[in-house]
Amino acid sequence: MAKENLLTVKDLSISFGNKKQKVEVIHDISFKISENEIVGIVGESGSGKSVTSLAIMGLLPKKTSFIEGRLTFQEKNILTLKEKEFQKIRGNEISMIFQEPMSALNPSLSCGFQVAEILRNHTSLAASEAKKETLQLFEKVKLPRPKEIYKSYPHQISGGQMQRVMIAMAIACKPKLLIADEPTTALDVTVQKEILQLLKELQQETGMSLIFISHDLSLVSEIVDRVLVMYKGEVVEEGTVSQIFKHPKADYTRALLASRPTLDERLEQLPTIASLADGTFTKNVVTPSQRAFQHKKIYTQEPLLKVMNVSKEYYSKGGLFTKKHTVHAVNDVSFSVFEGETLGLVGESGCGKSTLGKTILQLEKATAGAIYYRGKDLTKLSKAEIRRLRKEIQLIFQDPYSSLNPRTPIGEALMEPMEVHSIETSARKRKKRVQELLIRVGLDKTYFNRYPHELSGGQRQRVGIARTIAMEPKLVICDESVSALDISVQAQVLNLLNELKEDFGFTYIFISHDLAVVKFMADQLLVMNQGKIEELGDADEIYANPTKEYTQKLIDAIPKGI
Repeated sequence: MAKENLLTVKDLSISFGNKKQKVEVIHDISFKISENEIVGIVGESGSGKSVTSLAIMGLLPKKTSFIEGRLTFQEKNILTLKEKEFQKIRGNEISMIFQEPMSALNPSLSCGFQVAEILRNHTSLAASEAKKETLQLFEKVKLPRPKEIYKSYPHQISGGQMQRVMIAMAIACKPKLLIADEPTTALDVTVQKEILQLLKELQQETGMSLIFISHDLSLVSEIVDRVLVMYKGEVVEEGTVSQIFKHPKADYTRALLASRPTLDERLEQLPTIASLADGTFTKNVVTPSQRAFQHKKIYTQEPLLKVMNVSKEYYSKGGLFTKKHTVHAVNDVSFSVFEGETLGLVGESGCGKSTLGKTILQLEKATAGAIYYRGKDLTKLSKAEIRRLRKEIQLIFQDPYSSLNPRTPIGEALMEPMEVHSIETSARKRKKRVQELLIRVGLDKTYFNRYPHELSGGQRQRVGIARTIAMEPKLVICDESVSALDISVQAQVLNLLNELKEDFGFTYIFISHDLAVVKFMADQLLVMNQGKIEELGDADEIYANPTKEYTQKLIDAIPKGI
């Protein structure tokens, strides 16, 4: 039997601004969602995916957004509904899982209360019944210790658990249509796989329709029946997963598929949408023998960094009736990093990789062990000595926006640390150097006077990279520095990092939960699990023949496409 249409989007156009001056961001798009169907909407930031979903949810700002066309849900044009009428549908018949659960959940209310509140608002359940139903929902979304998490606040649980709470909230009223907007962004590959499986199980169990929004085609292929590809506010391609992957018609779709690093070969440079469009991309595969020849000299010298039996413990204060609790965040870890190499550091959230990075930077003090940089034990140096070394060991942050002062122009933000470390002899020379660096990372001089909020995520990450190389460091720690970027932007930034490594002689410790990205970047691979080293060795060899079950689990969780 043919499925009935649940949602029909017809000639939808969306503009922002005012009546005198409007900017159109969605251009006359049309598509349908059938009952009991999973549809993926894929595209870069700014393609219009999230704006379209917010229009369906009736969440676009009334005063500054202008919508034309029809949105027909169960034979009603929901664009004509008044807000009170829409409130009966929103959260009840159409629900949404937002991209960032920490910002979507209220930090001052317990997780259980927030889900129970949805039930009380949309059903006739009493408070005790709503609590009982919430606990059942927590079990359904496979949250551990439902009663404890009911009482917990968002900051007290992990990112994966927060996302499960959001899913419980979204399915509480048994919606006909669920919109999942980038629900696994920045999650570990293993947690990501669990969330995808959970959504698929819930969809099959309830028969609801699901719109799954992502920038990653490989990820989308794991769950959806049909794919819409969006680019600059238009639907450029539509088809089944098999059609899109095996016979993509649009150049943009082909570029999206090509931009993600693969496990079966190591490329010298990743293709980007721009390089594929202008024909400048040349595919060069780096073989293991070529890598061995390129790195022959690297491993004959003394290590630049030597980490010896390092542990980092955290302690919880004991109460009147509770014992002091010790958490071994990093447990007896030893490894070396050689000048000119990239060490990939991978593992799930909570494995200790970021704590290890902070300990190397001396932002956290090791509980035990030694960290030698150029023969000096960093754990024994004074604060003044550590400060002098700061310029040599730099960090590229995961979230460049939070590491930049929103009130400080980009140029000043880059010049300030140069002044602190006496790089260049005058403000004029520092300004000239910063302008050169902005050009080097793919921006231009005009960005000198811009503010962080005026930049995209990829542009802000380039500013973060420029700030790092302004210090002329020897060792750079990249902590999840591309995890929140679109696949195409991620490819640009990864290529840039490799180019800068060659030009400036950098040595990288590249921290990530994405093994495909680490394989593209890393020479050596260090796999961490529960504070310990699970596996350490040549990156290509570990991917080809992992010796530990945990490493195999991480590799298996990577979305492969079809």
